[in-house]
Amino acid sequence: MKSIEVFPHIYSISTKIVLSSLFSLTALVATSTTSSLAEELNASIGINTWIGFTPLYIAREKGFFIEEGLDLDVQVFSGNDNTLAFAAGRIDGFASITSEAVLLKSRGKDFRIVLVEDFSLGADGILARNTIPDIAGFSGQRIAVEEIGVSHFFLLQVLDTAGLTESDVTLVNLKPESAAAAYQSGQIDIAVTYAPFLDRANQAVPEGRIIFDTSEMPTAITDLYIFDTKFTENNPDAIKAFVRGIFRGIEFLDENPEEGLAIAADELGVTPEELAADLEGIELVDLTTNLEVLGNPDSDLYLLKPMNDMATFLFENKQIDRLPELEETIDPQFVNAIQENQ
Repeated sequence: MKSIEVFPHIYSISTKIVLSSLFSLTALVATSTTSSLAEELNASIGINTWIGFTPLYIAREKGFFIEEGLDLDVQVFSGNDNTLAFAAGRIDGFASITSEAVLLKSRGKDFRIVLVEDFSLGADGILARNTIPDIAGFSGQRIAVEEIGVSHFFLLQVLDTAGLTESDVTLVNLKPESAAAAYQSGQIDIAVTYAPFLDRANQAVPEGRIIFDTSEMPTAITDLYIFDTKFTENNPDAIKAFVRGIFRGIEFLDENPEEGLAIAADELGVTPEELAADLEGIELVDLTTNLEVLGNPDSDLYLLKPMNDMATFLFENKQIDRLPELEETIDPQFVNAIQENQ
């Protein structure tokens, strides 16, 4: 006590230093803890050039993923290169379609479908010159299409409507953008591609047309977000943040269409007006519909039936060598969690 009375200034200064140090240390620990928690929410996803990623483009540009605590590494691939990267374990998730998902599962890749991105209702299609009268006229023709990808499996389904198989045509293996360019330049008379390449090539070739698109086969192409099973199990908060970010992107587009279209159009290299027209060919799947597609086996929209139908079709067309178990791949827990928290 005497030392305090004799040297009150030393006590005061020392106490302030100690307390200041403690507060600084506490703040540093809190900051470090918060930072480390934030750093744990990391994910990588592979996409390609497709209008269905409009909500993702918006969410990334507006910082929605960051606000949800997720550092999302978006990697852009050409054609089905994102599928190969996912199969090899180079990325945590990727944007797939039902046929690609069936193919991966048949080859032993373990994954979970956490969100339905969109339904293609005309944005995927087949270009053909007017000299080819109908789908039956594809027999004996060369067709530009990316093999073992969305366009390839779509083509097989279209050929089937005319009683044709892959053996009746000659496939020229080109990525979707290259297939459209080959058709546009006159190198080939039939090409399978999707927006934004589809309408560009169609408008550039007046002596041709879109002979068939997904508006005539609305169950053919459903776009999905899938993630590796182990990653999903070990990083559920990252998946939740991703799903919330996508839904925020859809909501922003609905409420701010001019700005939302401008953001996505810049990513796609088209005008906002062109993108708005292209988006008429898909349905961006909201929370309510996702709950039906992923979580309601009694719904006509439930994903398992078209996936099983696709598996049977691919098996019969010798694209896969076994029928995979697909029910376990459908994981509605993340959309359910969002619904419960509303």
